[in-house]
Amino acid sequence: MSTTMTIRLEEDTKNRLDKLAEATQRSRSFLAAEAIRDYVELNEWQVGEIGKAIDEAERGEFASDAQVKGFFDQWRRRAG
Repeated sequence: MSTTMTIRLEEDTKNRLDKLAEATQRSRSFLAAEAIRDYVELNEWQVGEIGKAIDEAERGEFASDAQVKGFFDQWRRRAG
């Protein structure tokens, strides 16, 4: 099921969307909905991962200084 939503776009963005819709033989609405869906999925994931990291930090689950140093020492060796 879908619903209608009105958004405001800068004129240049709307013109670019029109050209892309024509080139891909898709509607502006289809392209906008797909872009919003991708944006929401990415940001939901990112916010979720940040939440997990905050929970870990609150539990004190940090890498030790030695682990961090070891990681960067190994990285430097690989980088040459």
